[in-house]
Amino acid sequence: MSLDKLGLKCGIEVHQQLEGRKLFCSCPTKLRDDAPNFEIRRKLRASAGEEGRVDLAAKEEQAKNITFVYQGYKDTTCLVETDSEPPHELDQEHLYTSLQLCKLVKASISPVIQVMRKTVVDGSNTSGFQRTALVGRKGSISTSEGEVGIDNISLEEDSGKIVDKDTAKNAEKIFRLDRLGIPLIEIGTSADIKSSEQCLETAKKLGLLLRSLPATKRGLGTIRQDINVSIKGGTRVEIKGAQELRQLPLLVELEAKRQAELLKIKEELQGVRLNQLRIINLTSLFSDNESKVIQKALAKGGKVLGIKLHSLAGMVGRELQPNYRVGSEFSGRAKIKAGVEGIFHSDELPNYGIAEKEIKLIRKKLECSLRDAFILVAEEEQKGERALQAVYDRAQELITGIPKEVRRANPDGTTSYLRTLPGAARMYPETDVPLIYPTWEEKQIKLPELLEQKIDRYQQQLGLSKDLAEFVAKSDKNKLFEQLTAQYPQLKPAFIAETLTSTPLDIKRQYNLDGENLSEENFRDLFKYLAEGKIHKDIVLDVLIDLLKGTFNLNKYASLGTEHIHQIILEVIKTNKGAPFPALMGLCMKQLAGKASGQFIAEELKRILEQGHN
Repeated sequence: MSLDKLGLKCGIEVHQQLEGRKLFCSCPTKLRDDAPNFEIRRKLRASAGEEGRVDLAAKEEQAKNITFVYQGYKDTTCLVETDSEPPHELDQEHLYTSLQLCKLVKASISPVIQVMRKTVVDGSNTSGFQRTALVGRKGSISTSEGEVGIDNISLEEDSGKIVDKDTAKNAEKIFRLDRLGIPLIEIGTSADIKSSEQCLETAKKLGLLLRSLPATKRGLGTIRQDINVSIKGGTRVEIKGAQELRQLPLLVELEAKRQAELLKIKEELQGVRLNQLRIINLTSLFSDNESKVIQKALAKGGKVLGIKLHSLAGMVGRELQPNYRVGSEFSGRAKIKAGVEGIFHSDELPNYGIAEKEIKLIRKKLECSLRDAFILVAEEEQKGERALQAVYDRAQELITGIPKEVRRANPDGTTSYLRTLPGAARMYPETDVPLIYPTWEEKQIKLPELLEQKIDRYQQQLGLSKDLAEFVAKSDKNKLFEQLTAQYPQLKPAFIAETLTSTPLDIKRQYNLDGENLSEENFRDLFKYLAEGKIHKDIVLDVLIDLLKGTFNLNKYASLGTEHIHQIILEVIKTNKGAPFPALMGLCMKQLAGKASGQFIAEELKRILEQGHN
């Protein structure tokens, strides 16, 4: 499949969290996993935007009638996050960071910045809207396949962190408020990307630019990419949740394929008119049916409902992406809009406990010809009716083409329906935050050192290998690395870099302890003791494990030089002549009692034995 022939148009939206305090209050941007201190419950309603219309996506969310539960913490959650008091002034440091990015990509900075409310009724914000401010526009970056324009650079607040979204079970969604309000820089590119590889290159370049800003957060989940994809004859589809950069080309290619297949179906259905929606109760046909799904629904008082889809026989089973069919599109709509677990369609039957004899009875009751498809759902009646309405609406769209929608990225590169694509109707001004007039002249905005420049400096000035330089430059320990190399010039920069970045990973692999829980203070103490000669670098791993467990005692690690360790091992060998290596190792470990790492002792013991000291 040639993406060029399909007329691919693609753009990227990148969201990067910032470090410090939250955007509209003084709460920290710390993410937490401990038990919350309180809960509040809310229902959210869609409101009209600046144009006086209610956004279609917001209407759909409100129709689900979900109760939202918000969990917070007494010491890191305030009344702004619970929407119990107005937002405070927009944080000026975060505004300055966004202006730095504007300057990096040569974007025009807005002379007046208006904070807007973007209606969001999916529960991710306690207020029912997200605050966002357009800071700059009309920038660009260079790629190997040409310039990619930057349409907008915005500063906005992150959403609440979802904890439980089993809406089918209890009609509730649970969110945590620790992430709500964390500042995000959003970059939106023009639809200048013409290939899947250019999409990946653009995302990498934007990521490097964002990570060059001194105030950006580092680590998993702090940067997210959304992709906008369309082909000739199609329409823009937004794909959310692309966590891994390497997945981007596949997402672009498979979405282009999905749209191309849908356009073929539209062509084949020219002149076809779908029958009027008529939902039929088929429960009486399934009294002794062997389907576990159907019997489970009936046992709960549910019903089996069905609809006919005129002229769609064979079409529902048509593959759009690998292992993803038109029937998957129908099922996705039903799951999201009605909360059902799934549907049955005629192109996949007989199967799932539904036999040929039952199919004939279903066709008769639904008045289906051999050219017609049918859809079944086994569910509580009102929920089942909503599901079949959603399926019918999606079937109608097969005739008109590709629907504008937001889709979720799946791990295999396919996508699934998330919601209708929002429009301009969801935007209206934030009246609780005054207009902002940036006070910095462009010449006063200092450009940060780019990540590529930093990596090169680490190699040239500090002697790091290319891989290690890149690793530490991109890590969340980067600032600490810079401080420690300046503070302790007697320690090799490569040793400091390895200890900060690789050792925590070794601890996790070898000892099943989360090295990421080592604090900045733990590392500062470690290097202080090393520089003062109170511990030896051979036992850094042991010291960090004790710091992680909270059992560190400096007296236990009275410094032993390598020569002293050598002498102790020689003494053990001398007094235990002929003993096998494991026995000698055990005696050495007992003698040294944690004053040298096991790895170092083993290597030293092996070296001495090989030299003939036995």
